[in-house]
Amino acid sequence: MSIETHGDGTLTSPGARVLSAAGPAPAGARVAVVVSRYHSHVTQRLLDGALAAAAARGVEVDVVHAPGAFELGLLSLEAARSGRYLGVAALGCVIRGETSHYDYVCSESARGVLRAGLETGIPVAFGVVTTETPEQAFARAGGTAGNKGAEAVDTALDAAAALAAIRAPH
Repeated sequence: MSIETHGDGTLTSPGARVLSAAGPAPAGARVAVVVSRYHSHVTQRLLDGALAAAAARGVEVDVVHAPGAFELGLLSLEAARSGRYLGVAALGCVIRGETSHYDYVCSESARGVLRAGLETGIPVAFGVVTTETPEQAFARAGGTAGNKGAEAVDTALDAAAALAAIRAPH
């Protein structure tokens, strides 16, 4: 991730109560990582990043293999509905080819992942790399542009902490 374009994630809120809490997850917390087998040379690297991020946060992981990015929405929805997970990270890779298939897969995988979170109230993070070239995909799967798999797990856990703070009685 480039600090020049994305920032470092730091926000200040002088005088306001902040309802989010990054850091360790509750004891016994689990996340589901739903990962596409398509473009497995890239998605394995995303999965490796996701597993490392979960371990760093002290969270157990269940991995669900999806046939492709298109199926991530359905499998993420079921994982979120199960009640077993604090959050879900959906990981995949779609590289533009010669047809419009890319546009449909990108759009519908994003829609499915978003829908899974909105329907269940469980954070479902979008860790699908959508690129023009294989080189761009590898850059985002542990290369020069970071690891979107690790970012997805962190996003799911941070969103879960923010939701817990919002939902807590005050």
